[in-house]
Amino acid sequence: MTVAGPSDEVRRLPGRTRVGYALGSLVTGAFGTVPGLLLLPYLTDTLGVAAGIAGLLVLLPKAWDVLINPMAGRLSDRRGDRRPFLLGAGLALGVLFAAIFAGPFRSGAPAGAYVAFAFLAAATAFALFQVPYVAMPAELTDGYAERTRLMTWRVAVLALAILISGALAPLIVEQTGGGRTGHRWAGLFVGALIVVGTLATYWGTRTAPTRAPEQVEPSLRAQLAVAAANGPFRALLLCFVLQSVGIATMLAGVQYFADHVVGRAGGSSILFAAFVGPALLVMPLWTRAGHRLGKRRSMVLASLIFAVGALALLAAPGLPALPIYLIVAVIGCGYAGQQVFALSMLPDCIAADTERTGRRQAGVFTGVWTAGETLGLALGPGIYAVVLQIFGYASSVTGEAAAQTDTARLGVLLGFSVLPALLVAAATLSLRRYPDTLRS
Repeated sequence: MTVAGPSDEVRRLPGRTRVGYALGSLVTGAFGTVPGLLLLPYLTDTLGVAAGIAGLLVLLPKAWDVLINPMAGRLSDRRGDRRPFLLGAGLALGVLFAAIFAGPFRSGAPAGAYVAFAFLAAATAFALFQVPYVAMPAELTDGYAERTRLMTWRVAVLALAILISGALAPLIVEQTGGGRTGHRWAGLFVGALIVVGTLATYWGTRTAPTRAPEQVEPSLRAQLAVAAANGPFRALLLCFVLQSVGIATMLAGVQYFADHVVGRAGGSSILFAAFVGPALLVMPLWTRAGHRLGKRRSMVLASLIFAVGALALLAAPGLPALPIYLIVAVIGCGYAGQQVFALSMLPDCIAADTERTGRRQAGVFTGVWTAGETLGLALGPGIYAVVLQIFGYASSVTGEAAAQTDTARLGVLLGFSVLPALLVAAATLSLRRYPDTLRS
């Protein structure tokens, strides 16, 4: 399938617009990373919530986002300028994120209920930021290659945001006393990072083109019908959602893997640095791979690198720390490629739909896309929590992980290695229906 469209000989975006747009990844990276990293261990090892219940408390607010994201897409499509959504929702998200870890209750059901409610409010604000943010690339440029360049900038900042938030947040918890106090400081730090990213994106894209408001589809069912009519989008969405589940499962297990397999103080921060740091270096290589192999083949290659690296972690209990960190770095290289190509293929699908139908309805597609991504990111911690529960993981109210049985440690390992590998590898099968030649 080849979709005809404008030539890639289009005006390049100004550097200020590329950088301004990319800095929004400080928001998406921080919120996409830190709850998956800290929230489940916070509930089980500080508030004393059983692993299965904790997983449910993390899952339900994100499941709500599956409903709110398409609504956010319809709202942003009705405006000519998506930037006001970014500003209002991003600032609210910064405050609400800090509130997640600022609960007045020490443990038990009230503490768990407070966290779930605060997380629900933050997830709603995030939906109102993320949906218009993801919709913008298809409207910023008509160039196929220019969208890849824009996404390379975005994913580079995304990797940096994950590195900063994911590596520093656990370190802040440890250095400020651990437990509830340490988590409060980490929440304030990440909330401030979200505010900085929001303001930078709002001002950096102020000269970006806008469009006339659209007459959007009137219902969620109609939105899903629009998305379902786009075959390449369906294939890409299924792949991305399954891979999000796998990545989120691994993310949820970082602290547990550091505590019970690596067994080193500060191990979670080092694991994060090992995962994200190489991504900043390999981003230009993935861009070249995309030009040579095509986006679809390059995404499959990146996914297989991720999956093979994750399976290699089965050997971690018998390895010193350094080889473990090197394996995680290989996984991070694969993760970087997955993000670059998924996020650059999405606006290709949207632009092809515009060419086919004559209608600009990017918010419809990004609403469904972010709903799927949110579902995947929610299912990951929930699945990992179920694995912990099945293998007998013991919770704690001390702020420190309790001693675990060999069976529980095996669950920690399998949930961090085999499960993400299988999910990420299996997801690539859906890309058989995504055409190599899709361009617009």
